[in-house]
Amino acid sequence: MKHNHETTITSRIRYSEVDSMGFVYYAHYCVFLEVGRTEWLRSRGFSYREMEENGFFLPVVDLKIRYHKAARYDDLIETITTAAELTKRVIRFSYRIVRERELLIEAETTHLFMNRSGRAGSLPQELFNRITRDGAI
Repeated sequence: MKHNHETTITSRIRYSEVDSMGFVYYAHYCVFLEVGRTEWLRSRGFSYREMEENGFFLPVVDLKIRYHKAARYDDLIETITTAAELTKRVIRFSYRIVRERELLIEAETTHLFMNRSGRAGSLPQELFNRITRDGAI
């Protein structure tokens, strides 16, 4: 299932997130992606915590990042998140991180719905319906 629903989260780069050259350390972008997808789920009336309480987890099984430009200390950035694909077994998020409409990062994460025993599973229809509200994600 494809969609057009996106969320945008604004963040200010903290000093602790930059390296000795003054650029955001590359691994910190993964944190921005995590915040983006957490807020995307929340915007759909669903939270990671609730999913885990229901016995489901969303481990990252694939990560792709394309760095275009670096963010620096005190920059105001936006993480724009969309769900590029959603099935009962997999969700794939697409991200753009921008600074004043300038593209810094393009990324994609793929997640597998997993149960408490660590096995791939299917999201129950009730939870799937909540994420896809009204059949449109």
